[in-house]
Amino acid sequence: MSAIPVAQPPASELMRQPIVAIDGPSGVGKSTLSKLLASELGFVNLDTGAMYRAVALAVARRGLDPDDAIALGRLADALAIEFVRNAGSERVLLDGEDVSAVIRTPEISLLTSRVSACPAVREALVRKQRELCARGGFVLEGRDIGTVVFPDAEVKFFLVAGAVERGRRRFLELQAKGVAVDLAQTVAEVEARDNNDSSRSHSPLCRAADAVEIDTTDRGIDQVLAEMLQIIHLRQLVTDSCQE
Repeated sequence: MSAIPVAQPPASELMRQPIVAIDGPSGVGKSTLSKLLASELGFVNLDTGAMYRAVALAVARRGLDPDDAIALGRLADALAIEFVRNAGSERVLLDGEDVSAVIRTPEISLLTSRVSACPAVREALVRKQRELCARGGFVLEGRDIGTVVFPDAEVKFFLVAGAVERGRRRFLELQAKGVAVDLAQTVAEVEARDNNDSSRSHSPLCRAADAVEIDTTDRGIDQVLAEMLQIIHLRQLVTDSCQE
């Protein structure tokens, strides 16, 4: 298992590579598209949502009060969250433990919405994200990348899709992992998280004014990926060396 390369560019490389921000609610295809886009561009993919999920898992395991902002902030600061590649797949490590699967359960998803609303948690993780991506060459996906984490990102996308379709995608994803789920309940949970994320007072889910909105409801991943790549190349932000 090898760590995702985040080495800084050589000192001779003067041009900072761009940052691509992908925001949107759950179930729009952010995770899949960010990985594919990073691969196509030769960039590093950073799943910020997985970082918040990892904090939520740690909160649950420690039995902390999700409304205790001081405790949550200290925890987020202290946790070691890493991303590694293993046989072509990306894994999430929490203090050295592979938690890739357990952070995707419905319970952790709902708790993540509460934990991520804590300003102290967001501040701690935003600091980590900015440190990692300071030299560019990253694709980041989340809910406030283009508005809060990297408001100056060179390219911003905001993905949307109907709640029923997003719930269906989440339902199929969980089923494929062997999780016993109900379709109607899954759709309701997606809508509940939408409401929580959009109405929180700190860093709410919203589209940046300069983000390109793409509706993925009736479109395949390949179609959306092609549109995103076209937009990036039309802006002439990626050099040939980035894709070698």
